Amino acid sequence: MGVVEEFLDLKASTDADLLAMQVGDFYEFFGEDAREVADVLDLQVSEKSAHGSSYPMAGVPVDDLTPYLAALVERGYRVAVADQTDGDGDIERDVARVATPGTYVDVTGADARYLAAVVRDGDWGLAFVDVTTGQFHVASADGEAAALTELHRFGPEEVLAGPDLRDDDAFLASLRDRADATLTLHEATAFAPGRAAHAVREQFGDGALHSLGVAEGGPAARAAGAALDYVAATDAGVLASLTRLQPYSADDHVELDATTQRNLELTATMGGDGEGSLFATVDHTVTAAGGRRLQAWLTRPLQDRAELERRQAAVGALADAPLARDALRDALEDAYDVERLASRAAGGRADATDLLRLRETLAVLPEVADALESDPDLAASPAAGVLERVDREAAAGVRDELAAALADDPPKTLREGGLLREGYDEDLDALVAEHREHEAWLDGLADRERERLGVTHLRVDRNKTDGYYVQVGNSETDAVPEEYREVKSLKNSTRYATDELEERERRILRVESERGDLEYRLFGELRDWVGERAGVLQAVGRALAELDALASLAEHAAANRWTRPELVDGDALEVEAGRHPVVEQATEFVPNDARFGDGRRFLVVTGPNMSGKSTYMRQVALVVLLAQVGSFVPADFARVGLVDGIYTRVGALDELAQGRSTFMVEMQELSRILHAATADSLVVLDEVGRGTATYDGISIAWAATEYIHNEVRAKTLFATHYHELTSLADHLEAVANVHVAAEERDGVPASDASGSSSERSAGGEVTFLRTVREGPTDRSYGVHVADLAGVPDPVVERSRAVLDRLRDEQAVEAKGSAGGSVQAVFDLASGEFASADAEADGGETDPLDADAEAVLEDLRNVDVEETPPVELLSKVQDWQDRLAD
Repeated sequence: MGVVEEFLDLKASTDADLLAMQVGDFYEFFGEDAREVADVLDLQVSEKSAHGSSYPMAGVPVDDLTPYLAALVERGYRVAVADQTDGDGDIERDVARVATPGTYVDVTGADARYLAAVVRDGDWGLAFVDVTTGQFHVASADGEAAALTELHRFGPEEVLAGPDLRDDDAFLASLRDRADATLTLHEATAFAPGRAAHAVREQFGDGALHSLGVAEGGPAARAAGAALDYVAATDAGVLASLTRLQPYSADDHVELDATTQRNLELTATMGGDGEGSLFATVDHTVTAAGGRRLQAWLTRPLQDRAELERRQAAVGALADAPLARDALRDALEDAYDVERLASRAAGGRADATDLLRLRETLAVLPEVADALESDPDLAASPAAGVLERVDREAAAGVRDELAAALADDPPKTLREGGLLREGYDEDLDALVAEHREHEAWLDGLADRERERLGVTHLRVDRNKTDGYYVQVGNSETDAVPEEYREVKSLKNSTRYATDELEERERRILRVESERGDLEYRLFGELRDWVGERAGVLQAVGRALAELDALASLAEHAAANRWTRPELVDGDALEVEAGRHPVVEQATEFVPNDARFGDGRRFLVVTGPNMSGKSTYMRQVALVVLLAQVGSFVPADFARVGLVDGIYTRVGALDELAQGRSTFMVEMQELSRILHAATADSLVVLDEVGRGTATYDGISIAWAATEYIHNEVRAKTLFATHYHELTSLADHLEAVANVHVAAEERDGVPASDASGSSSERSAGGEVTFLRTVREGPTDRSYGVHVADLAGVPDPVVERSRAVLDRLRDEQAVEAKGSAGGSVQAVFDLASGEFASADAEADGGETDPLDADAEAVLEDLRNVDVEETPPVELLSKVQDWQDRLAD
């Protein structure tokens, strides 16, 4: 069979997108695969002829496959790799593994790389596997929205959808919206309850599922079993790194849906940049694993008060011990990513450099312990307790074995020799000694021959073509003895061989071959031995990552005057002199208070545009989030009642391409909040209702406020320009008004040294004080904001004149294009204009059409008190659509 035919047969045997087949020293792609790969990786395409046909061909050197494979996987391709072996003189090729976005081990980035499996079987089951670190989480979710939230939270590279979800277009569309992942349809039988449960038992033990309270035939177990089956199908060796099954419950964590994570800019800004996010701001970690851990904490805050207080105590002790903290961070800087190194060892992919890095990192453990014990308070804190979870004796045993085995500077490849230290193995030492003896004989041969023959231009060397040879300058070849046999004539010299030299060469080649085989076998055994201790090593990796994350939070807290929040049960939330953790890094920030509790749980926030309402609400939400990470917070004082979820509706992203208007997105997000939030949640709403007509918007905002106050009862911050809502504080007991202050006056701007901003407008000077005060704002400053935005002066002046007349409920002249004007009156009650002629005619108007009459009749028949808000919103949308037609 020709190479191309073999390639096509192997490609047909796998469902991978691409196949890389080893042909000698290259991995080759043929046909459409070659065109695709060449386009993606900018490779040169050549032609391969077979049976009268020509096939495109592109290849990469065997030793360079890894970076090319990584580039393909990063782009979402699943790539099968067929390796070449020599058996009884025949070349054989078989698919050895399939590199996929969710199972690729040889990654270089610091971020976690999860494979997810999701099953719907009444309830929802999820599994999240990071084969690069050995992390394996199994979880249940209460409904589709919760499942999508967890998928967004973990951000998997690849998702296995269960058989019951593959025809659910709505779910798959939502999945693509929430998770930028490759969707893979793994074989349906892998999700079968019996097969899935068997896979979990085989990997983690008979009692693993029972100990976690996971039903063997349930959706979570089905997801876990399918994930294991897929990992085994793509690369069975990776399974060895999965040593611990961890439960993951959304009830243990703070609910943060995708919208909230985006709005609070936890890991990326609204524009998609990492810089400027909360994570980028507080990340002072010195290891890749520490950065992963910190990011996981920020996106998965806890409800466990005991664990949070443990973290707080650790952060506080590290913050109060700067010298010890510096020593700890200095020690951690020398640590490599142990979890990933252990995973590579367990999967049989670690090279000598990987094991050397493991040895060096394990040597850091005593330095880390010394740093933690150097300060008495720190030594008594939970920070020092992190190392108690590590079997330090077993870790020291691995370090000692690696120190005894590995050379200090091993080669990059495993077949060169020189991997292992002398004294590690007697047979290897004997081969090394024999090789050294032969090399010494060869090293002295040139001197001996020059002296024996009385010549000057003679040297001994070796190459792949001629083997070992003696080279003599042509001017001295007369002195060459009879035992020298000429093997090659050069321009200025001649090469010779001798029986003795050829015998030495045979001995050296034999020794080198035996040494290479023995050393490779011994290294493989050492790697397997280390891989069997992956659990110990992963515990080391987790401990170092946690200490790095804790030290990072301590570093930031100490440098920015953050304080330890008091965690309490109940609905209390008190923040004194709170600040936005990101914004305070870029400007002199005006701190503000926030107070909930004692019956006060709904704040209506008013104030001008650009005055800081959104920043204020976000900072309150971030203070709560940081508190439930276990971090200190940017405030002088904070008392935080633990929340079960943080829900935000801040700003609007147009999704017209998906057929959803800004208003529809706004209503869908509001609906999600009204359904999901509880009395233990924190809700942040910004300008709800602004995406539709003014009076519709006011109605929606009013109804939503009542529903949250009366039914949901969550702690809520509601920013609005609808001043009508401020009157709710007089009628709803838990509602209070606060406003972001501004001053307007003629003449010189009001001075404020604490970060306020002043702008001159035609009607006077507006100063945004950035200070939150009790009570509602007395007016809006929209015209001033238009002025600040650069709207032309005539428009600003006309706006101001119209606004003044509307405030006085006076008639407004509607200016025509010809310069004339028509007298018009704006009815504040109806929100409509009536012309002067209409008034003169006694206020007669055209009769309503049939559609309008029908809508009006529906409106008369709606019982606002009895209609749920979500249903009411739907009716309003329907009425608008009918009237628009």
